[in-house]
Amino acid sequence: MRKRVLTILSFIMQLNRSNLGLPKLLFALYMISITSASFSQQGPRELGIHFGILPTGTYNAITDVPGIKVGHLTKIEGNSIRTGVTAILPHGGNIFQQKVPAAIYVGNGFGKLAGVTQVQELGNLETPIVLTNTLSVAAGIEGTVKYSLNLPGNEQVQSVNAVVGETNDGYLNDIRGMHISVEEVLETIQSAKSGPVTQGNVGAGTGTVCFGWKGGIGTSSRKLPESLGGYTLGVLVQTNFGGNLQIGGIPVGERLGKYPFKDALEKSDGSCMIVVATDAPLSDRNLERLAKRAMMGLAKTGGIASNGSGDYVIAFSTAEGLRIPYSAKSGELMQTETLRNDDMTPLFLAVIEATEEAIINSLFAAETMEGKGGKKVEKLPTEKIIEWYK
Repeated sequence: MRKRVLTILSFIMQLNRSNLGLPKLLFALYMISITSASFSQQGPRELGIHFGILPTGTYNAITDVPGIKVGHLTKIEGNSIRTGVTAILPHGGNIFQQKVPAAIYVGNGFGKLAGVTQVQELGNLETPIVLTNTLSVAAGIEGTVKYSLNLPGNEQVQSVNAVVGETNDGYLNDIRGMHISVEEVLETIQSAKSGPVTQGNVGAGTGTVCFGWKGGIGTSSRKLPESLGGYTLGVLVQTNFGGNLQIGGIPVGERLGKYPFKDALEKSDGSCMIVVATDAPLSDRNLERLAKRAMMGLAKTGGIASNGSGDYVIAFSTAEGLRIPYSAKSGELMQTETLRNDDMTPLFLAVIEATEEAIINSLFAAETMEGKGGKKVEKLPTEKIIEWYK
C-alpha cells in the first residue's frame, strides 16, 4: 500500500509540473482514483490466488447458472444500523407454480432457518431464498409470502413455504431494533437481477464478521467440461462465523494472530448460510449429497462449525425438465431424467471449490466497518496476504 501511495503522489507531482490545466488534471486524478479503487476491490483470483482445478463461469458467481437472479438491500443508517437482505431466485417465472428440486443439509443447527422441514419432507423449493439477520426472519417470511401470493396465477394459494435464512449481525448492528421491514424484503426480491453479483458489505452480509475480520456476501462458480456434462454450479454465502482462517493452504489466521482460543480473541461462534445452485438435473437426494460437500469447502477455509454456529446449506437444481408443477392433475405420473450417482463426483469437486472461494471472496470484498457502540471490525489485510503467495 505504501509503495502504491508514493507512486501515485509522484505521478501527481509530475502532472502538476506538466501544466495540463485544471480540467485535464482533475480527469487524471479521477482515473487514478478509479484504478486505485479497482485494485482494492480485486478478489483473490485476480491477485493470484486460485482455488482448485475447475474453471469458473463468466461472472464467477451463482448467476452463472442460467436463470438465477440475486438482489441485495443494504441498510446503513446512523451509528448502529448495519444490516440488510439478500434474495436468490431460482428462475424468473412463478416459482410456486414451477417448483424446483431442493435439499437442505444442516452442518450445525444453532440457527433459525425457516421452511427447512417442508423442503426436507417434499424435496422442493417454492419461493425465493431470502437471507437476513436473525431477528428479521419474521419480516423475511412475510415479505416472501406476500411476493408469492401477489404473483399472477396464485390467487387461490393459501399455503406458502417461505425459506428464510439468517446470521446474527448483532456485533455491529442494532439487531434488537429489527430494522428490516416487510416492504424492504419485497423490494429486494423484486429488484433481483442476473449478471455480476456485488460482494462484501452488502445485503445480508452488511454487518457480518468472519474469522475476526469483516465478512459479508461472497459468491463463486464452476463450469464442468463438456466431457463431464458441461454443467454449471454456483455458490453464494453469507459469512458470519469463526475458526482458524486458511487461504490456499496458508494458515492466515495464525500468521495474523487471530484464531480461536487465543487469549485476545473472543469465541469463534457465528453462522454461515450457503446457497448452492446448479443446472445439472439432480434429484433431491443427490442435491443433499451435494449440499454435504459444501461443508467441506467451509472446512477448507478453517471454519469449525462451532457450538453456537448455524451452518446451513440449501441446494437446488434449475433443470427445466425437473420442475414440479403446482397444478398437476391428480394421479398424473411425473417422468424425469436425473444424473446417475456415478456421475456426481465432478459436481462434488465443483461445490467444494466454489464454496471455499465464495467464502474467501466475501472477506476480500468486505471493507472495514464501524457500527453499534463504536465497535469496529477491520478489513482482512489482503495486501499483506498477497505477499505470502509471491
